[in-house]
Amino acid sequence: MNTIKHILSRYSAFLWAALQPLGAWGVFAIAALDGAAAGLPMDVVVGGYVAQNHSRFLLYVLMAAAGSALGSLVIYAIGYAGGEELLRKRVSAARFEKMHAAFDKHPFWSLMFPAMLPPPTPFKLFALVAAVTEMSIGHFLLAIFFGRVVRFLVLGILVLEFGPGVVHTLRIFFSHHFHWIVLAAIGMLAVWLVLKRRERHTASRLAERSQS
Repeated sequence: MNTIKHILSRYSAFLWAALQPLGAWGVFAIAALDGAAAGLPMDVVVGGYVAQNHSRFLLYVLMAAAGSALGSLVIYAIGYAGGEELLRKRVSAARFEKMHAAFDKHPFWSLMFPAMLPPPTPFKLFALVAAVTEMSIGHFLLAIFFGRVVRFLVLGILVLEFGPGVVHTLRIFFSHHFHWIVLAAIGMLAVWLVLKRRERHTASRLAERSQS
């Protein structure tokens, strides 16, 4: 365990040394590359930026979220141009139909929700499904941006509170308890959607009564 922490610490130091001259644009560039399928350690990068300069915490969060959203346009282009065949090769037919149905019903939330979660969430798979289902580019960008803002905002707050070492702790925690975390998050999202539906239904009934 100590060896892994040592390697990750050295890797974080290397990344920070390479990106520091770029300022906030460094986190934007890395996030864009990650969004375009490079698979870079974004939590380490964002955590390092926040730890080095607390006063620019929100700027780093927004730049990382924006870079991730814009970089994901590469995935969108691949999916829109013929990603269904690629998807069917990577997931089972049952899972493909389930994901397709989810995006048909709640496209924005079906993308924003996985964008909020850290690895090992297969986020790019969801981005590909969004493109295959022809989700509008505007909604695609907004869903990723707001999802990433939530993710990096929580990460940044934890770094401010506990220091940059919390990034490695979170990576280990999520890798061991990922499924439980996803189930809890899905449950919370389901409750929220039900409450919103009831609120709209109540408002609709009140409007009908006022017109009668």
